[in-house]
Amino acid sequence: MDSTHADRSLEGRQGIDRRTFVHGAVAGAALVAADGVTSLFAATPREAIAAQIAAQHDATVKMLRDWIALPSIAAENLNFPAGPEYMARLAREAGFQKVEIIPTAGKAGVFATLDAGAATTLGIYFMYDVKQFDPAEWSSPPLEGRIVDKPGVGKVMVGRGATNTKGPQVALLAALHAFRAAGHTLPINLVLVCEGEEEIGSPNFREIVFKPEVEAALRKCVGVIIPLGNQDLDGGVQINLGAKGIVELELVSSGETWGRGPARDVHSSYAAQIDSPAWRLVQALATLKKADGFTPAVDGFFDLVKPLSPELKQILADAIPKRNEAAAKKAFGVKHWIADEPWAESLTRLVSQPTINIEGLVGGYTGPGGKTILPHRAVAKIDMRLVPDMTAKGTLALLKAHLAKRGFGDIEVNMTGGYDPTQTPADSRLVKAMAAAYRTNGIEPLLWPRLAGSWPGVTFTGAPLNLPAGQFGLGHGNGAHAPDEFWIVEAANPKVSGMDGAARSFVDLFYALA
Repeated sequence: MDSTHADRSLEGRQGIDRRTFVHGAVAGAALVAADGVTSLFAATPREAIAAQIAAQHDATVKMLRDWIALPSIAAENLNFPAGPEYMARLAREAGFQKVEIIPTAGKAGVFATLDAGAATTLGIYFMYDVKQFDPAEWSSPPLEGRIVDKPGVGKVMVGRGATNTKGPQVALLAALHAFRAAGHTLPINLVLVCEGEEEIGSPNFREIVFKPEVEAALRKCVGVIIPLGNQDLDGGVQINLGAKGIVELELVSSGETWGRGPARDVHSSYAAQIDSPAWRLVQALATLKKADGFTPAVDGFFDLVKPLSPELKQILADAIPKRNEAAAKKAFGVKHWIADEPWAESLTRLVSQPTINIEGLVGGYTGPGGKTILPHRAVAKIDMRLVPDMTAKGTLALLKAHLAKRGFGDIEVNMTGGYDPTQTPADSRLVKAMAAAYRTNGIEPLLWPRLAGSWPGVTFTGAPLNLPAGQFGLGHGNGAHAPDEFWIVEAANPKVSGMDGAARSFVDLFYALA
């Protein structure tokens, strides 16, 4: 079960402990069922739903564990079509009346609608795919969904996809199961759009969204959310008013395309007379950054960067004093920010500046010991994070032109995925409802100009839909894309929601929107 401490959810704001709350809610619900009439002591719908969330806790945990056991990895072509079929089943079981698998040029998506006969409709974005993993790097098997005690954090489920983003998605599905089990109709309608290629840059997502019936359903929505555990370990929550865009690509240097160097690996002694594609890649990479090692040097890279508006500057100024620098450094395992910048400057850079990052370098022999070869091919995996008004297409063109101008036109630039940044107004109905839902749980959320990470939300926020969109949900997880990824099931800190509290937060959002 979730922590017996109040976690700033319904029981927390009523000033009673969880066990007392659940007993009272269940008893009230039973009284209604027995009498067939509503008595003074009957549970309200929200109390009955919250009680049901607690009652189905074990089933919710199992739902997450079972889903973790089926990883769909687009980069490895793993578990397709099993992934979308499983997602479609989860949607049907949660009460979506219409569920359809949508083919694309890549991995299929899932489209579902839940019509509650309500005046308001909310869009929900899911991803069923996860990042790759190496079991040797994990402390417990990445597909087992093992629950372990994490000191200072609580009982967590460890597994690939646990926090990114199956844990938060299961929390939302658990809320829908609780509505059905408690016999209550949702106060809003839902439109679910799910893809299986988010982790490779969503190259075919628009095929799903702009299928006529999907687009028509989304046009009825007040906005779109992606479920996410937005709580820090101190219990705080931020509402992001946007997210950075991204370009993911590979830079490939090879003897074949260069016309110099070997066409296959050769003995390293020949480095005295044969050019090295690996060194050529290193030289090309060195042109992408200035001598400081962090400022992008691609020609024109900053030309379209839009400064933060006065409103966003004020939002940032109000939020920075409430952020914990020491906790952030501990979480990242770092002692310094770029250029030893003060905390406020580093956060301003985080939300306002684009980046060029090397995700990985692959070339030649990388196994145990040495192997004296001169590789014929070397690859750099790159991501570029974008801010308004940069575009993925335009930034890719800048990179290619930059390399060509410096004599590196032979370096292959293979974009694997990407999309533009997003923006959502602070005064939108969606953002106001998010804030209201968090306040219902006793939390004053921080407005934040922009998530430094990326998601394909521009498909919703950009033309032609122009919808507000962002992340929502209580709860906490960590380790996305890394070993020992986890999602909190029972929190050690009473201010942080576990699985049940995360599920209740979606109930609160639905009512806030209604």
